[in-house]
Amino acid sequence: MAKLHDHEVDTSAEVVQHLLTTQFPEFAHLPLNVMQSSGTDNRMYRLGKALTVRLPRISWATPQVEKEHLWLPRLAPHLPLQIPEPVALGQPDDTYPWHWSIYRWLEGKNASLEGVSDADLLAKDLAGFMLALQNIPATDGPVPGHHNFGRGVSLHERDPMTRKALQELEGWFDVKALTSLWEKALSAPAWDSPPVWIHGDLQAGNLLVHNGKLHAVIDFGGLGVGDPACDLMVAWNLFDAPTRETFRQALQADDASWERGKGWALSVAVVALPYYRHTNPGLVAISTQALNALLADQG
Repeated sequence: MAKLHDHEVDTSAEVVQHLLTTQFPEFAHLPLNVMQSSGTDNRMYRLGKALTVRLPRISWATPQVEKEHLWLPRLAPHLPLQIPEPVALGQPDDTYPWHWSIYRWLEGKNASLEGVSDADLLAKDLAGFMLALQNIPATDGPVPGHHNFGRGVSLHERDPMTRKALQELEGWFDVKALTSLWEKALSAPAWDSPPVWIHGDLQAGNLLVHNGKLHAVIDFGGLGVGDPACDLMVAWNLFDAPTRETFRQALQADDASWERGKGWALSVAVVALPYYRHTNPGLVAISTQALNALLADQG
């Protein structure tokens, strides 16, 4: 399988089968198949009909494993949509160096406006999920850091990496216009309330639609407590203009949060594009959509 990162660890069905046989023999007889995904931090394998196996590709993703095993079972009862359910926590061995996970399989396809029966309902259901997540007490929740690639921090902490990435988009996008958008987001009032729970990476690949409706939210590697404007990025990387307005109204997002949300959508997209330009077409498409939507909103 193609690598996305330098120093990425090799995995294969043979490695996973060995891990299952030695650590979870009760699952070792189940059919095992690699899953295609635009995700960047983990490799996924379908295990039988009811399970998936998830292994970090790269060292920076490893803190996510134990975080998800700790927090997802605590958050799930308070949420209106399904989220990943950890089944087993695997240990490192001589074939694979890090902790890894087995999860319950969740039905659904990656979200798209064309793949749902009602785009406005998709926006409202996602807003309801986000509000429910934000209302869960955040005491002792993990503050932004290495474990969630800094999602939920002040936008000013992302300024150097964002400006560097913008320079790499010359000839691809209107960098002057994007820089103006970024500077406007930086000037928005900062989040001054207590931190709340955030997903950290809301985009089409992490939203599952089943029977025409939003069914599940997956991939909580960006989970933490911080500024919820981070999760507004989905307004530009998935929704069109009318659905974006439905989404904003359902969230009752104020002007400052909306501007910071634009900044998050821009920053995440411009950092991803040059890095994954030749290796991850799915993520490139999502990032391109976000930037085009931001530029269109600017008028």
